[in-house]
Formats: sequence, C-alpha cells, structure tokens
Amino acid sequence: MRIKQIGAVLAAAAVFALPATPADAAPRIVPLDLAAGQQPENIALEPDGSADLTFAYTGEIGRVTPGGQVRVIARIPVPDDGDVPVVHKRLFLGGIVRAPGGDLYVAVSTGTAATGLYRVRPGTAPVRVAALPPSGFQNGVARDPATGDLFVADSFGSTVWRVSRGRVTAWATGDLLAPVSGFGANGIKVHAGAVWVSNLDRGTLVRFPLAGGPGRVVATGLGPVDDFAFHGTTVVAAINQENRVVTVDRDGIHPFLSLEDGLANPTAVAVRDDKVYVTDGAYFGGSPNLLQATLAANTCKAEFDGRVTATTSLPAASGTEFANTRYGVVG
Repeated sequence: MRIKQIGAVLAAAAVFALPATPADAAPRIVPLDLAAGQQPENIALEPDGSADLTFAYTGEIGRVTPGGQVRVIARIPVPDDGDVPVVHKRLFLGGIVRAPGGDLYVAVSTGTAATGLYRVRPGTAPVRVAALPPSGFQNGVARDPATGDLFVADSFGSTVWRVSRGRVTAWATGDLLAPVSGFGANGIKVHAGAVWVSNLDRGTLVRFPLAGGPGRVVATGLGPVDDFAFHGTTVVAAINQENRVVTVDRDGIHPFLSLEDGLANPTAVAVRDDKVYVTDGAYFGGSPNLLQATLAANTCKAEFDGRVTATTSLPAASGTEFANTRYGVVG
C-alpha cells in the first residue's frame, strides 16, 4: 500500500535508466475474484509450489495450487466492532510466513483486542499466539530460521515486534520505521544476519543487525515499496501504487515487471529459485491476481552489498482509498 511518493537525492551508487527487464517468458497470471474479496496482501510458498495468500479484508487465507486452483484453507473471524487504523476496515490480514512443520503465522489487525499474530493450521481454527497493540497496523511477518522467532512490522506504530516463545517485545523502534502520513514499516525479511524492513512512506529499505545495534538505511528512492524478497543478495521489491516490481543491487534500482505485465498494485513478492511470485491487490483499480515470472539470467548481475542506493523521485501517483491521508514530498 502507498500513501505518497518520497523525493530522493542521488547517492553514491550509480543508477542506470534501463528499459524494463524482460522475463524469460511472458508472466503467468492466476486471476482472483475481486467480488469475493480476494485481494491478496501477502504470500507464503508451500513445498509443492502452492502459494498461500492472505486476503486483506475478508479474514480468509487462500491457497493457489500450481495448476491455478484457488481454495480457502482458513478463516479468521471479522469482529463486528473492528476499526483498523488508517484503512478503517473491520479487519486487515497482513503478512504470512510458513514454519517448517507447515504452520502458518499471520498478522491480524482489527483495532480491537483481537489484534495479534495468529497460527493457522489448515483444517483447524486459527489461534492467536501473541497479542499486539490494537492501535497499530500489523503488516509484514518474518521468521528467523535459526531461532524460530517471529518479527512483525507495525506500519502505524513505528515498531518491529519480536514474538519469541510467546513473549512479545518491541525489538526495534524509531524514525527509520515511522510513517510520514500513513504507512511506515511494511515488508520484513530475515536475511544474512539481519532483519530488513521496507518503509513505504519514505521509500526506503532499512537493515537491523540481528546481533543488535542501530538500523541503517541501505536503499532510498524506491517509491511506495510494499513487500520484498531476496534472490541471492539481490532484492526484488513490489512498488505498490506505481504498479512496478524492481530489482535492487549495488548498481542501483532496475525495472523488472510493470503494468503491461499484469500488475495491479503489487503487494508482496516471493522468490523460489529463479521464479518470482507477485500478489496484486488491485486496491486502486485493475484486477487482483497472482503473477508468476522468471528472472532472466542477466537480471541480477551485481550483488547488493548494503551500500546506499537511490533513484530520482517520480511523480506522485494519483488517488487514494484512505480519506485521512494526503500526498506530499519529504526532503
């Protein structure tokens, strides 16, 4: 999701004005049902190639098989008195992550005491395993494979929450995670000894060492960056309201997929081998879908080494579904 386009200055890393990087083959698109509320917000991949999706406002978790069949595998109850901050819906399902045994963990925001991190086992009722602040907007979820700890990005609370053996702590807080007028911390991943977080309002990617210490900005000028994933050490990022997916490496930010490929507000990215899976929420027009593309052999030439990279600012996108937010530019 996005609220504004952030202005950015050129940084030390060079940026090349490349044409859109073609996939090896035309993207494969699995259409979803907008009328049924199938607006996918996040994605987790199953070992058999199925994709588990959170549907933002219905409380449903869907599974898309490799053959393109879609079915609902779990439902989280939608409270009658729900009022999620910023979007003012009764419920919002954010990130989803899969544990090795098959359990799914989903971030749920309701604006009520039901807000928290839920465990989903297909065929059984979802169970809340950690309470999180109702005043927050619980978004991306990541899992540390070494410890099993779970991290939740709070887009409104300027916080990364850690859930460790049922105990919740504010693991990281501060301006690097803060929104400007809507959504701050959004996507989150554990990778290479660090927790990486995108900040949608600020168009940045931030790295926090797992061993402790301050976070630092490692990429700027991304625009309304939602979720992201790693292909080796290259970042593949969904730029939501601009209908773009880009790759980020030490040479800068490069186009990969665009509106012409079928994007409709890309919300999340998952990567397995050279396959990229993108969920499209269609929050601002278009049709929701799950898109699959192949990274071309020459797409990721330069490993992302954590140096700051940037691109020039782009015009702000028009339109928003959030009546209490406004576009602007931050220096």
